[in-house]
Amino acid sequence: MEGKMTKLEKYWILYDVGNSAFVLLVSTILPIYFNYLAGKGGVSEVDALAYWGYGASVSTLLVAFLGPVLGTVADTDGYKKPIFTACMTVGVVGCAALALPSSWMMFLVIFVIAKVGYSASLIFYDAMLSDVTEPERMDQVSSQGYAWGYIGSCVPFIVSLIFVLGNEILGISMPDAMAIAFLLNAGWWFAVTIPLLRTYRQKHGVAGKEHVIRESFGRLFKILHDIKGERKIFLFLLAFFFYIDGVYTIIEMATAYGSAIGLDTQGLLLALLVTQIVAFPCALLFGRASKKYKNTTLIKVCIVSYLCIALFAIQLDTQWEFWLLAVWVGMFQGGIQALSRSYFASIIPPEKSGEFFGIFDICGKGASFIGTALVGVITQLTQNPSIGVGMLAVLFGIGFVVFGAAVRET
Repeated sequence: MEGKMTKLEKYWILYDVGNSAFVLLVSTILPIYFNYLAGKGGVSEVDALAYWGYGASVSTLLVAFLGPVLGTVADTDGYKKPIFTACMTVGVVGCAALALPSSWMMFLVIFVIAKVGYSASLIFYDAMLSDVTEPERMDQVSSQGYAWGYIGSCVPFIVSLIFVLGNEILGISMPDAMAIAFLLNAGWWFAVTIPLLRTYRQKHGVAGKEHVIRESFGRLFKILHDIKGERKIFLFLLAFFFYIDGVYTIIEMATAYGSAIGLDTQGLLLALLVTQIVAFPCALLFGRASKKYKNTTLIKVCIVSYLCIALFAIQLDTQWEFWLLAVWVGMFQGGIQALSRSYFASIIPPEKSGEFFGIFDICGKGASFIGTALVGVITQLTQNPSIGVGMLAVLFGIGFVVFGAAVRET
């Protein structure tokens, strides 16, 4: 099915534009500022990288536990939008509140809260896909979401960089420059979400009952039981658990890793801006390619590419290699996320999208917990960040093998 985007599809895509601004902060400026605060608190660079990884792990683990329950509740008629709104608000307020603390510990706590709100909101946002478009348009709309998210997030990011990198010229302190960046991105995130909040209506769901929470737990246990009999869905979720681990870990810890091995901060930020710019057309290309090639084939291409990225990162020690890696990641980042989301949406019952995407989030965010924690632990044990990053290649390899088994169940 071809044709222009509907108004609701465009508004759904806009939320990717909003929340991606926070993601870009998390993968670029936040780790560097955390290192700055940690350094002032007497924490070494290696330990700062580990603590940042632990903080990211705690936030993703919390969502992994909360996600399935919230997702199941959201599948009740009329619940998806209000719970999405609540989670989004926690993320936006948390992002703005990062402007307040001056200690690294408090900053890390607020970051965890903000990231929980952001991650939880994605459970319901992803589940909305079956409500805002038709099954045959899912690959295209999902890819458009990631694509416009990448390029749209560059707008507040570039303005933030003006204040952060030019704070001395502007005559403001680093904490004040960071406060402006946090408030700017929080405002952007909220503003571009308003059209979706005003127009979205839940189409698929189950009838509400008197005891919604108790009923939701019952449906959750049934879904978990049913998945064991749905071999295709089970194997895909297992594969996704492994391969998306590396993707999220690379996104969250790229600048922290670059800083830990002594690369120039300004160069890291500009390189990751290039990642966003490259990711925009490449995500659109993957969306178009899904009309000609099977999305399962394209997902396999992305997994292999990320495996090679992880292997390349083991020996990375120069600025130009980080720039090469940034472009390489940008080529496949949107494709693997968008196609995984739309592929999963296509193999689950639409009226149970919240429940299934809650499980989907366990596999995604649970894996991210393992990835960030693994990098942190290995880095501290070996005092070598490259070895920690290299461990991600193993997880991509496992993900590829299990995904192949899932495809053969089709």
